[in-house]
Amino acid sequence: MKIVDIKLYHLSIPLKKPFKTALRTVTSAEETVVKVMTDCGEVGYGEAAPTELITGDNSEGIRGIIKNKLAAELIGTEIANIEGILNRLNQSVVGNSSAKAALDMAVYDLYGKLHQAPLYQLLGGYRAQIRSDLTISINSPEEMRADALAAVKSGYDTLKIKVGLDSKLDFERVKAIRQTVGAGVKLRLDANQGWQAKEAVASIRQMEDAGLELELVEQPVKAYDLDGLKYVTEQVLTPIMADESLFTPRDCFELLKRRACDLLNIKLMKAGGIYRALLINSIAEAMGVECMLGCMLESKISISAAAHLAAAKKNITRLDLDAPLLLAEDPVLGGVGMTGPEISFSPEAGLGIKGIEDLVEV
Repeated sequence: MKIVDIKLYHLSIPLKKPFKTALRTVTSAEETVVKVMTDCGEVGYGEAAPTELITGDNSEGIRGIIKNKLAAELIGTEIANIEGILNRLNQSVVGNSSAKAALDMAVYDLYGKLHQAPLYQLLGGYRAQIRSDLTISINSPEEMRADALAAVKSGYDTLKIKVGLDSKLDFERVKAIRQTVGAGVKLRLDANQGWQAKEAVASIRQMEDAGLELELVEQPVKAYDLDGLKYVTEQVLTPIMADESLFTPRDCFELLKRRACDLLNIKLMKAGGIYRALLINSIAEAMGVECMLGCMLESKISISAAAHLAAAKKNITRLDLDAPLLLAEDPVLGGVGMTGPEISFSPEAGLGIKGIEDLVEV
């Protein structure tokens, strides 16, 4: 099975309601979709989500680097040599993690089709069903309380609460949610780099003292502030997770060498795809550190890829793969099944994607 062509498409999907974090407010998901074509007629699907404030990648840059550099690196290669293909992809340019992720997952999709098996089975096959949390955007405490209650009524037992814009109001937000959902629901906080180190410590301790029972706090300080991240980790009882501080396997090594965090959040758009995500998870597992598999605002294309990776590996113990449920439409035919928090897998080979509606070639 040889790669003979790579085609690019734009996919625009409105959100059910604006998605608000400490970094941005978004009303639609604007994706670049890749189709990797082979000489035997099989197609591999991939997706890149532009997130300039996190990865530095925008749609024009993603498409440009694929068209002008990465496509030529892959055309003519054999899918059976997946190690060679993905090493070549990752050595071809610096950065451009979202573009690499799109091509990486498409190649893995084809690898599953080559071996006629769902991808998660080829990557490890640890479990056949997984559960995700649901994200609650930053809004007033009253609106966040209502959103949290609706999520719990829909079957979610773990919520990811966006905070980081105002530490005093953040306390009221989390307190309102905890009072509403009760003690049986796990609350994960994500500050998206919104706090200073001492502010983070004060805020988390206040929530601990109030008995708000946080499962973890994600990326409380700026991505570059590893000393600040380490300080927060050492000063609070709640586990601290690195997200925007973690892109590469080298970042993973540095974070764990410093003992700057307790947990890691792997995202395909940051890692550059499944291949390097596997390396990050292996380093973390060797150091006794558990990982979460997270996402940007992505469609079910790349969420399917992330879900297959998460199902394959036992060290990936937490999931934040709710993005398709925040979208008003699902143009992806096939892929993983998503019913509330439950994510399931079909017996179809690769990622199980059969087609995508509403694509515009670019």
